[in-house]
Amino acid sequence: MQDYLSPEPKKSALLTVDAQRDFLLPGAPASFGGSVFALECMRRLTETFRITGAPIVHTVRLYRCNGSNVDLCHRAQIESGQRIAMPGTMGAELADELKPDPALRLESDLLLDGKMQQIGANEWICYKPRLSAFFQTLVEQHLRSLGVSTIIVCGTDFPASPRSTVYAAANRDFRIVLATDAISGASDRGLDELAQIGAYLMTTDKLLHWLSNSRRAA
Repeated sequence: MQDYLSPEPKKSALLTVDAQRDFLLPGAPASFGGSVFALECMRRLTETFRITGAPIVHTVRLYRCNGSNVDLCHRAQIESGQRIAMPGTMGAELADELKPDPALRLESDLLLDGKMQQIGANEWICYKPRLSAFFQTLVEQHLRSLGVSTIIVCGTDFPASPRSTVYAAANRDFRIVLATDAISGASDRGLDELAQIGAYLMTTDKLLHWLSNSRRAA
C-alpha cells in the first residue's frame, strides 16, 4: 500500500502558530496554561531548523484596534477595548526566544498587506487573518514552492489556531506532525482526534531525535 501519511524529514518545514508575546508571556492578556514550557520546546525546534537551513514560517495574528480584521469569536472583545496582538505593540511581536535576532520587529504594514516578511535565509513571517494559518494567506503556495510535503506544527492555544491549522493542512494533503509539548492548551483527547485524521504526534525530544537520525542517514 502507498504510504501517504508518514512525515518526510527532508521535505519538512516548521510552522509556528501565534507564537507571540501576548499569547505566551506570563501575565500577558491572552496567555494560556503551559505556555512557558511550550515556548522552550518551540525555541529548541526553531533553533534546530535554523541551524540545518530547513524552512520556518511563523504565522501571526494582528488585531486592528477597531476590530475590523478580527475573527468573529474575538471581535467583540477587541471592540470593547481589549488590546491583543495590536500592530506596532510589543505584545504582537514574536517571542524573543524564536527570533534570529531579538531586535527584529514585525513589519506590520507589509504583513497586513498580505506579503511575507523574510527574517532569515530560510525563515519568514506571515500574517493570518483568521485562526487557520492557511486561510487567505500565502503559506500553502510558499511551502509548495519550497518542495515541502510535511509540516511540523507548534504554537499557542491548541483548541483554536493550531487545531484549525492542522485541519486546513490535512485538507491540502500535507503530511503533518504535531509537536505535542510545543503547543499550549493541548489536551489528550484533542490530540488523539487529530491523530485519527493522519497527524503524527511527537514530543520535541522525539522530533529532534527523528530529525537527527534522518540527517545522519542522508
